[in-house]
Amino acid sequence: MGMQSNGSEHFAERGLLVQAMMPVCDGILGYTEALLNRWLGAQPLSNSQACNQRYRVMHHNISDDLSATLKRVPLFAALDGDELEAVRPHIVTRNYAKNSVLITEGDATDSLYIILKGKVKVYLSDDRGREVILSQQVPGEYFGELALIDDAERSASVMTTEPCTFAIITKQAFKDILAANPSIAITLIKDLSHRIRTLTDNVKSLALMDVYGRVAKTLLSLAQQSGDKLLIDEKLTQQDIADRVGSSREMVSKILKDLTNGGYISVDHKRIVINERLPARY
Repeated sequence: MGMQSNGSEHFAERGLLVQAMMPVCDGILGYTEALLNRWLGAQPLSNSQACNQRYRVMHHNISDDLSATLKRVPLFAALDGDELEAVRPHIVTRNYAKNSVLITEGDATDSLYIILKGKVKVYLSDDRGREVILSQQVPGEYFGELALIDDAERSASVMTTEPCTFAIITKQAFKDILAANPSIAITLIKDLSHRIRTLTDNVKSLALMDVYGRVAKTLLSLAQQSGDKLLIDEKLTQQDIADRVGSSREMVSKILKDLTNGGYISVDHKRIVINERLPARY
């Protein structure tokens, strides 16, 4: 397909992005090891009442159906009704508008955020304002867990992409909850293992794929089957895609234009439709 990208320029760009992402991978690996050691060495309490004896109620800004909502969150899915009730008083719920920055890379905050409603993006940025999106998270997922074990600074920034509601747990409260419910540690370890695999795959893409390869992979990963075509239900701007693949908006625009002219993709009500298999190379 048409134009070739500037190889040396994008190789240098990928190198910078890979260097930026490596501390995130290292942080997750270190956190997983610490969490595993803590879980293996923890002495499970005999019942959930012991959890109540270990910390005071911080806030009670809790909706009546929070226990049912938490039960649908994978992190707490293994807890029974009494254990969820013991967790409830130590959670505060907060609402945030779209484009609210919840965490800034380098901050020294110490809370876990569980998404009850809305979506967020987790990203890295430099002093020139360039961004690369590490992931997008939806209800049931959580972030800020790295700060719950170590005292290191935040490894990435998080911003809401639509109005959101969060359940927030402080570091000390979560440690007590974890001690009373060791099964949560297993869920965390499994989830962190998945995130490591995802980040490893992202680093591989940044290091070995050109911009077109990363754009094509991103489009396919977001698409869902709709009849005989693939549909990306999320409304994406060219800048959104550029931030996800670590490239310029101009380069992404050229790629999307060529794919559209070739009939490979089309746009329907601001949603991208993949009409046929994308070319292997650009």
